[in-house]
Amino acid sequence: MRNYQDMVYSTAVRLIGNETQAEDIAQDVFIKAHEHFDNLRSSPTAGGWLKTVATNLSINHIQRYKKRWSFFSDLVHRSDEGEEKEVEFAAPDTFFSGVDSSERREWIERALEKLPDHQRIPLVLYHFEDLPYEDIAKKLGVSLSKVKTDILRGREALAKVLVRSGASHEQFQT
Repeated sequence: MRNYQDMVYSTAVRLIGNETQAEDIAQDVFIKAHEHFDNLRSSPTAGGWLKTVATNLSINHIQRYKKRWSFFSDLVHRSDEGEEKEVEFAAPDTFFSGVDSSERREWIERALEKLPDHQRIPLVLYHFEDLPYEDIAKKLGVSLSKVKTDILRGREALAKVLVRSGASHEQFQT
C-alpha cells in the first residue's frame, strides 16, 4: 500500500477534482486490493491494476454522484475542407522551462482543479493515464468526437487558466 498510495490518490484527485472524495476513492481501491491480495502479492502488474481500479472507481463516482455533466456542444472543430481542425495549445513548449518538476506539477494540478469535469476528466485520462480516445469514449459513455472536442477545449481552457493564474511566460524562463 505504501508503495502505491501516492499514485492511487493522485489518479483519483486529478479525475475527481476533490481531495476528500479522492481519499475515499483511494480507500476503496485498497479495500479491493485487499480482497485480491493473494493475486496481487507477487504480481509485477499490481501497480497497473491499482491505477486501473482507481481510474474506474473515480469515473464511476463521477457518473453516479454528479447530477449531470454540462456538455455545451457536440460540435467538432472542422476546417473549411471538412477535416478536424487541430487547436494549438496556447502555451508554448517553453512555458515551464526553468521550473522544477514539483513546482510544475503543483501548478498544473491547481489549474486542472479549475476546469469543469467534462474537460478535466478526458484531459487527465488522455495525458496522465495515456488512454486512447476510443477507450476514453467507452469509459465515459460518450461519442469519440465528444471526447476529442472536450480534450481540445480542455487544453485551451487549461492554458488560459495557467496564464490567468498570474504567471507570465518570462517567469518560467531561465
